[in-house]
Amino acid sequence: MSKTDSERGQALRAIPSVDQLLRHDLLAATPRALLVREARAFVDAVRADVLAQGPSPDTIARRFAGDQGAQELLARCAKAQRRRHQRVINATGVVLHTGIGRAPLPAAAVAAITDAAGYAIVEVDPTTGERDQRELGVAALLRDVTGAEGGLVVNNNAAATTLMLAALTAGREVVISRGELVEIGGGFRVPDVMRRAGCTMVEVGATNKTHLRDFAGAITPATGALLKVHPSNFRIEGFAGTPSVAELAELAHARGLLLLDDLGSGLLWKAPIPGLSEEPRIDQSLAAGADIVCVSGDKLLGGPQCGILLGSKEQIAAIRAHPLYRAFRCDKLTLAALEATLMLYRDGEPLVEIPTLRMLAAAPAELQLRSERLAQALPGAKVVPSESFAGSGANPARPLPSFAVALPGGDRRCDALRALQPVALFARQADGHVLLDARTLLIEDLDHVAELVRQCS
Repeated sequence: MSKTDSERGQALRAIPSVDQLLRHDLLAATPRALLVREARAFVDAVRADVLAQGPSPDTIARRFAGDQGAQELLARCAKAQRRRHQRVINATGVVLHTGIGRAPLPAAAVAAITDAAGYAIVEVDPTTGERDQRELGVAALLRDVTGAEGGLVVNNNAAATTLMLAALTAGREVVISRGELVEIGGGFRVPDVMRRAGCTMVEVGATNKTHLRDFAGAITPATGALLKVHPSNFRIEGFAGTPSVAELAELAHARGLLLLDDLGSGLLWKAPIPGLSEEPRIDQSLAAGADIVCVSGDKLLGGPQCGILLGSKEQIAAIRAHPLYRAFRCDKLTLAALEATLMLYRDGEPLVEIPTLRMLAAAPAELQLRSERLAQALPGAKVVPSESFAGSGANPARPLPSFAVALPGGDRRCDALRALQPVALFARQADGHVLLDARTLLIEDLDHVAELVRQCS
């Protein structure tokens, strides 16, 4: 460590100048602007370290000897150029993992985003050249696949809920069960949303039990709607319950009110999927009489992040006319991806072509075979039963039976796999082993997964 002014002076003189660093042959192929910025930051950081009683003159000299300084600068440049939003492989068993992007997009949606990345039709009629509405294509598809009279798309379901309440209930009372005053990630709470939307929340019932008579007794001349919120990220068991959508719709319509259903998780597929039998579906809510249903696009629907509003043509038009719609509307890339995803529901094979549904519908026997194939490529690996989850507040606390490949090592190996470049592998740790859950591993990725694991052996 430097102890005197003389030693600090020697250490500072041992630091090469930015110009000296930039002249090294190893750096010739690196973009100039990047190189200059990182070289200045590098030199400044070393100088600050020396001034803070850090490295000795000999340590500084060794750090920059030969190619050492250039190599360190190259590493800094590589780190600076690394995109945060990089591809990763999901072996956690959580299908809709919020931390790594929820629903993986279908190939058709990826192609649609690429096609729309340049100039693309957004708000113009290609036949007449006249300006029109940007969501016409997805609105028509939403009507086709859900049976709703109208549809609208905004940037996420939080925006959909806010816009729905602001457009239809501002200045009015909205009645909601106390057991449905949920909070989702990031501190987004239903009571806060209702206040910001300009309506007055009237909570009824108890935490675990709300009766239809509780809603009926809370209705006043100031009431504008009844609100049902799917508690998608928690589950109350035992002596618990709330009125159904059909019961609330009958009450609301008899009193001249709206029933609004924040369904959240967005299960559009109508056929049974093992493990998801209790998850409410979009078509069920609409058929039961909800005036407006809002859902997420990047959860069980399996598309891009967005919020989808479905319901009567009149109410959807009122929501679209609200000034907040412009602030919440989607861009062309989201619309293109959603359009392609909805086309798969209408014309394709969703259980095959939509990765989210394919993963959720995979049978345990299939997952066991997938695990065995991966384990054969990894010495010391074994196949074990596992529990996977839908994730992102869908099907909360209900595990889906699965199989996983167990590898020696715990948190340290998980950390190493997660730090891999350019493609990281996200796994989970249990009982001192790294688990690679087959439910979220695509068949086409298994060889790549084996190679990534070998890199961290």
